[in-house]
Amino acid sequence: MAEDRLDIDTGTIEVDDDLRRIEFEAEISSERYRFAVHYDVLEALSAMAPDAEAATIFRQHADEIARLGAKALARDPDQEIIVISENDLD
Repeated sequence: MAEDRLDIDTGTIEVDDDLRRIEFEAEISSERYRFAVHYDVLEALSAMAPDAEAATIFRQHADEIARLGAKALARDPDQEIIVISENDLD
């Protein structure tokens, strides 16, 4: 995979408070994938609890999430939903 970041489709962003994550779709290398990013990652990126503001925090840090998503995809490309976790943080 030559690209190092996702092209996030902001129209697909969904907050899943039960699983404490944001789900979204993104494209990389002309392929479309489903992703989820845990609230823990949003908190690490923003230094604030994402509970009521998860979607806002996601949008504020979309560039970094796009980079982390490419890393998560490279690690585990065969999953139905590629999960971005704290393990993907540098």
